[in-house]
Amino acid sequence: MVRHHHRTPTFPLAHRARQKPRRMPLVLRFIKGSIHLDIAVALILHALWSALVVYLDRTTTMNLRLPGSITSSLSIVVGLLLVFRNQSSYYRFWSGQEHLTTICASVRNLTRSFLTCSYVNGKAEPGQAERADVEGSVHVLLAIVYATKNTLRFEWGVAGNRAGGDLGSDIPGSIRDDVACLLPSRMRQAFEHQGLGLPIQLTIAVEGFIKRGHDRGWFHSPQASQLTAQLNGLVAAYSAMETIRLTPLPVAYQIHTKQVLALFGGVLPFAFLEVLGWWTILVVGLINFTLYGIEAIAEQLEEPFGYDRNDIKMENVLEDLRLEVDTLVHQWRIRGPMFARVYSGDAALI
Repeated sequence: MVRHHHRTPTFPLAHRARQKPRRMPLVLRFIKGSIHLDIAVALILHALWSALVVYLDRTTTMNLRLPGSITSSLSIVVGLLLVFRNQSSYYRFWSGQEHLTTICASVRNLTRSFLTCSYVNGKAEPGQAERADVEGSVHVLLAIVYATKNTLRFEWGVAGNRAGGDLGSDIPGSIRDDVACLLPSRMRQAFEHQGLGLPIQLTIAVEGFIKRGHDRGWFHSPQASQLTAQLNGLVAAYSAMETIRLTPLPVAYQIHTKQVLALFGGVLPFAFLEVLGWWTILVVGLINFTLYGIEAIAEQLEEPFGYDRNDIKMENVLEDLRLEVDTLVHQWRIRGPMFARVYSGDAALI
């Protein structure tokens, strides 16, 4: 009897946790998550070329065979190129993930401070307008993360399309729904059509709240400075992600890599003719499958903020963060246990 094991995801990080077990071993997967379709054309062309070389060798008197030392020398160059290509691409992928984590950590830290410090010991509770200011500022923090995702994908305004399509908006100054729903009506005008990124625009509102909190006595000067430092770290991480998005590998390197792969794959049949005969087609196909696959993986990792299955799951990260922030705001709004204050004399103990 075969038992099916089902993973039960924990509620925290529920979107990022795997929701179901794999139904098929990875070695048998050829569509979802794989790069086979991306390299199919190259493999077919190399297979046809190999078949032509073998056919000419078998049916004509031409001597098309080359010594194996030639391919051995070329394989060293190809290996060095692919190692550098993969390492640099994975570094971009991992750096993008780290910077996204930095942004989320800054949002968590600022949210915690905004909610727990929005009062003054011994004084009246914040009024309705002040509480709305706190809650709105926390939602602006969350909107910054969504705006970062949209900006990195060149999606802005209500008519923004996926990267590679129309990069503009049909309605200048408009804001996408996933961000607009987090903002008060007075802040629902963007200046992206004038060159100002929405994440940077929203940080102005957060900085303004820190200033108002300092003026109200909620944050003392060192604490306000620390909150600003957290906000600066968020902007620095966003700027680093912009750099990754806008700085691909030099085109000369990409061209040379593809040309060397094509040359190596084209020379391989001549080196295997004498030993393998018609089996040359299969062996050359397997070698090209390996090399072109490595290069295709590097291409996907080089651009980690898109919609490919191997890209950073930004939607899942954002939804988990949104659940956290919504829960914190709700508990703060109803004065839940984690935000309850017990007074002892003039002191307020959290």
